[in-house]
Amino acid sequence: MSEEIKKERKKRSLSLIQPTSIPTLGNYLGAMKGWSSFQNDYDTVFGIADLHSITVRQDPKKLRQQTIELYALLLSVGLDPDKSILFIQSHVPQHSQLGWILNCYTMFGELNRMTQFKDKSQQHSDNVNSGLFTYPCLMAADILLYQADIVPVGADQKQHLEITRDIAERFNGIYGNVFTVPEAYIPKNGARVMSLADPTRKMSKSDPNPKGTVYLTDEPSVIMKKFKSAVTDSEMSVRYAEGKDGINNLMTIYSAVTGKDFDAIESEFAGKGYGDFKKAVGEAVVAELEPVQKKYNEYMADKAYLQEQWTKGAEIASKVSQRTLDKVMKKVGFLQK
Repeated sequence: MSEEIKKERKKRSLSLIQPTSIPTLGNYLGAMKGWSSFQNDYDTVFGIADLHSITVRQDPKKLRQQTIELYALLLSVGLDPDKSILFIQSHVPQHSQLGWILNCYTMFGELNRMTQFKDKSQQHSDNVNSGLFTYPCLMAADILLYQADIVPVGADQKQHLEITRDIAERFNGIYGNVFTVPEAYIPKNGARVMSLADPTRKMSKSDPNPKGTVYLTDEPSVIMKKFKSAVTDSEMSVRYAEGKDGINNLMTIYSAVTGKDFDAIESEFAGKGYGDFKKAVGEAVVAELEPVQKKYNEYMADKAYLQEQWTKGAEIASKVSQRTLDKVMKKVGFLQK
């Protein structure tokens, strides 16, 4: 009997993020902050979804720059190219190839029910393109190519994961066990961060009010200014309660970056005003982002290293995804080379 102990295969997770803007504090506290530790428990795949971003018209120069910046930020929050597959979507043509095939296994009615298509059609009524409509097929290809077991999702992406599962089960029903049917993973510790300007709405990269969103590359002085102008209420007591959306949001942020629970926060700021509290939250966020920003600036100063890493990531991603694509093409009936 071999002395080697066969290790149980780690479950594979996949996360993609669009390069349409610098990620926000909400993106960071809701998901990105936990990604580095995720690498220890899962076989992790992370990608920059630049193909998805062109369903809305992009400035080409800006898109290229934002893709570089986002890659540097992913490294800065602790993603390790030696532990994870870290790639840029457009560098891996298998995504587009499988995306087209899955178009042919997805029903028109399914796509027509997608909430995000309806929302974006209203937001960009001058550019309701077919890519926007078939977006879920490419998203399904992203996931199924890597035989992902789990996909960390927020509430706005659950519907896309559901259609991915439907597509995978339909394809498997016809051709046998080709795709792993992925499960949704809801991060336990991810904080839901709301806009500082309108705490009833989620903090968003596309918020028209610049005061509402903190970006990961914001200068400390900018971060402090945004927190000092954050919307609160007239009560002037730091406590978590219904109807205190602004304070609830600030407490959520402060808790996420300090590790203190709400009771401890209430005790810390008992008898103090909102000005003191907003200043403390801003300072805690600045301290949290300082090491991320330091690494980011170092990576951005070394473009050769970034290119080396995304080239390596594309090679690994292509090799892994090609195995799935070969199986799919054989099942469908395409002549092999």
